[in-house]
Amino acid sequence: MEISSKYSPAEIEQKWYQYWLDNGFFHSQPDDRKPYTVVIPPPNVTGVLHMGHMLNNTIQDILVRRARMMGKNACWVPGTDHASIATEAKVVAKLASEGIQKVNLTRGEFLKHAWDWTHKHGGIILEQLKKLGCSCDWERTCFTMDEKRSKSVIKVFCDLYEKGLIYRGVRMVNWDPQAQTALSDEEVNYKEQNGKLYYLRYKIADENNYAVVATTRPETIMGDTAMCINPNNPKTAWLKGKTVIVPLINRKIPVIEDDYVDMEFGTGCLKVTPAHDVNDYVLGEKYNLPSIDVFNDNGTLNENGAMYAGMDRFECRKKIEKDLENAELLEKTESYTNKVGFSERTDVPIEPKLSMQWFLKMDKLAKPALDAVENDTIKFYPAKFKNTYRHWMENIKDWCISRQLWWGHQIPVWYVVEKSNN
Repeated sequence: MEISSKYSPAEIEQKWYQYWLDNGFFHSQPDDRKPYTVVIPPPNVTGVLHMGHMLNNTIQDILVRRARMMGKNACWVPGTDHASIATEAKVVAKLASEGIQKVNLTRGEFLKHAWDWTHKHGGIILEQLKKLGCSCDWERTCFTMDEKRSKSVIKVFCDLYEKGLIYRGVRMVNWDPQAQTALSDEEVNYKEQNGKLYYLRYKIADENNYAVVATTRPETIMGDTAMCINPNNPKTAWLKGKTVIVPLINRKIPVIEDDYVDMEFGTGCLKVTPAHDVNDYVLGEKYNLPSIDVFNDNGTLNENGAMYAGMDRFECRKKIEKDLENAELLEKTESYTNKVGFSERTDVPIEPKLSMQWFLKMDKLAKPALDAVENDTIKFYPAKFKNTYRHWMENIKDWCISRQLWWGHQIPVWYVVEKSNN
């Protein structure tokens, strides 16, 4: 047999990989050997592997193969993630290309299309992992919405609920106007954006004077319920106890004082819109301010948007700039670069939004996870990432676990509507 002068992957790799599979070299059963188990972080069923997946899985494969060579009972469990937001977005787009709108389908009809999509595309990533040579125990392949995993999700939800760790309430969430669902903090990517800082004139009630507020989002002024100044700022001390008028809509709002306001930013005056900013929401809670939601779920202005009702949020921004200028209520604009949150799945700017959602309390769950790292039960390589992990765990917020989607695990909660005798 003549040996080729060049390595040919097509001739070699598939032959030997299939030999490994046929002989069950990757399969594992419990025995008296020391176990070594890795559960693959499941890639989304909607897509294909990217370079991050390639590196991640190569490292896992090296560790698993090394464990086998050391005589350990190594088991690498493969699987895919149902990727609720990404999959639903793909299915909705596919249906739209066929002239079918999601709103015209029942939940059952839509889920049939989603499963068809999953069955068609779900195996692509698994086959790519095999092409990589990954030594997964393919007999244990899992899918995050298969029957066993679905039952586990329901069980864990009920267990956590009964322990008082899951609750339902109105909170400020990251809202995706395109997917029309809440997102967790981990599903938001922050990008630097070149925008504008708008300096708006808020007239003082019963005076021929005005205060100036700098904002990047003039379209939210219809939701303003207060102006806030720092009580220690001599430049704004003249506003203490006064009432100002929201530009264009002429609603009177109080001036409140709190040292949260950065005296160096803008003019030292802050517009407070509790329904559309996380920090403003905290101020609203602290000072018992009303919250006025001005956006529909799809990112258009609702009836609280007054004369801008029905307009897209970014179109409204352009229109309101012109209207403020015409009314001599826009002092100036400046170029401004800031970080804006984008939905990881649809890549549209998210909206902070007050919404009734389900949340998981994270403080009790984070403590043992942090303790295990602090006492070096778990070690980071490189060690510097221990500080990053500590920052995450010490500043973690309750996790929004509900989504307004049809594709995905349903929260196992039902409501009984009591009918009136009248």
